[in-house]
Amino acid sequence: MDRINRLRQQMAAEQVDFVAVGAGAHMAWLAGIHPHSDERPLLLCISPSYAALLMPSLEAESVRQHTSLPFHLWSDNDGPVHALRELLTAASVENASSIVLDETMRADFAALVQDALPQASRQFCASTVGALRLQKGDDEYALLKQSAQVADQAMQKAWAGMKPGMTELEVAAIIQQTFGDHGAQTLFTIVGAGANGAFPHHQTGDTQLESGQAVVMDIGARYHGYPSDITRSAVIGHKPEGYDEIHALVENAVQAALAAAKPGVKACDVDQAARSVIEAAGYGEYFMHRLGHGLGIEVHEPPYLTAASQTVLEEGMVFSIEPGIYLPDRFGIRLEDIVILRSDGPEILSELPRDGVIVV
Repeated sequence: MDRINRLRQQMAAEQVDFVAVGAGAHMAWLAGIHPHSDERPLLLCISPSYAALLMPSLEAESVRQHTSLPFHLWSDNDGPVHALRELLTAASVENASSIVLDETMRADFAALVQDALPQASRQFCASTVGALRLQKGDDEYALLKQSAQVADQAMQKAWAGMKPGMTELEVAAIIQQTFGDHGAQTLFTIVGAGANGAFPHHQTGDTQLESGQAVVMDIGARYHGYPSDITRSAVIGHKPEGYDEIHALVENAVQAALAAAKPGVKACDVDQAARSVIEAAGYGEYFMHRLGHGLGIEVHEPPYLTAASQTVLEEGMVFSIEPGIYLPDRFGIRLEDIVILRSDGPEILSELPRDGVIVV
């Protein structure tokens, strides 16, 4: 209930009467539950004096194992409208003037709440649940650090097992097996060999590894509820022409971003610090994505480090720093680390060096 109480404090500060979130990251963060989500409205609803779940009876027994919050049950025969009205009465919000709706839930779920509270103005979660999720406490930091360490081991296992003639998918299988051995659920394994590395979100496939190729590896898994996300570049046998220059540029961009990321600095300024290094060397057009994204319960969540983002970075925020250069028909290099922002700058969660690794 600690996070729900923190939300209530935030609701008071933002003059919000009622918050409704669907099954997903907001609900998981607030209540620690991950109910099955389908077309049946299932909502966690919070007012200053009450918190409860609008709950399909079909899901109730399973969800009850994970929470003591009150349920307002509805069946397929009855529909959810009456149960929602009962919940709103119990929450004393029939005359709510300002409500917050989960931006990620189904539109028909949101419409159900809006129809029940037609007089209320509506906003999304950014200034309430979202604002709380932005800053990670010690408990979340510890879990994110553990998840990053598992990813480090998966990357190292892949390096140890890679060899010419293997396919990208076979390398990905090593990563997936390592994640599984540590009790983590694989989320993604991007392995881009040679020219495929020039596609930032390459679809890992049957391309064979060859001597003289650079290989981009972007991997992540969920461990004890929290994800990892790390990217490194390796070389098979010997480096392709120009590899050292590009790798050094990307590393310099990482260093520039790390130096710029301080509490009180805008996200766009950190993006620019990294981007200017690559632009000054004449490769600006080959760095075609944002510098980074937040990471918490979700792999991608605020804050987003883009050229346009006016978000002011604060202590406790967790985000990626991942500049890259992608040379068509040649190779790509991206170096990604997840950091938590401390009072004096970023702390990197991974313990894996960013040096280019040569695989014999």
